Amino acid sequence: SICLELPNIEVITFSVNSISILEPMSQCQNLSELYLRKNSILSLNELFHLKSLPRLRVLWLSENPCCGPDPHRYRMTVLRNLPNLQKLDNQAVTEEELSQALVDGEEIIAPPAKQILENGCPEANESSTTECTTEPKSEHLNFTLEETNKIREQLGMKPVPRDKFSSFSPRETDGSRKKRNNILNAILLLMKELDTEGLEIIHQTVGKRLQALQKKELQEER
Repeated sequence: SICLELPNIEVITFSVNSISILEPMSQCQNLSELYLRKNSILSLNELFHLKSLPRLRVLWLSENPCCGPDPHRYRMTVLRNLPNLQKLDNQAVTEEELSQALVDGEEIIAPPAKQILENGCPEANESSTTECTTEPKSEHLNFTLEETNKIREQLGMKPVPRDKFSSFSPRETDGSRKKRNNILNAILLLMKELDTEGLEIIHQTVGKRLQALQKKELQEER
């Protein structure tokens, strides 16, 4: 959120952090150097948000899940979408690489948020280690009460009472259930990429959110 408050910032260093999305940085039109090594960026589709930054010349993105197992494909995809870069991962960009990127790199034309909501999968990039099934999208997360509470237990959350489980049931409209399922699916996929520190942050955030919701429910019941 700090990016939204500093639209004129020129250098951002978020290395060794828990950054997973790049959309807020698209507001920083004067940004010239961006350091994001060792974060939690899952998809190269996040580069879509950097394509609108006219002054970006230095990017350090290595050691993120989005880099995938193929270093060449990763570098070519980044350079194809950000051809104005002069240095990527502390290595100078050459004219030969920029030309090769047009052949070997993958063009990113849609924002990742749209792909998650429409496809139920955080990305379709071949370099990703995440696999998506071919099951109907609206059936991705039709969890039972027992399955839901097992996941909540793993996150250190309180179980959902049976009388409260209606909010998770098929009585929702198809549209709202599909949207909720896709969002949950994306969150669970991203969680697989987090380390202990990242999961602890989520645990604390979820705990605070649950306390606020439970407090609201108590007030409504009164």
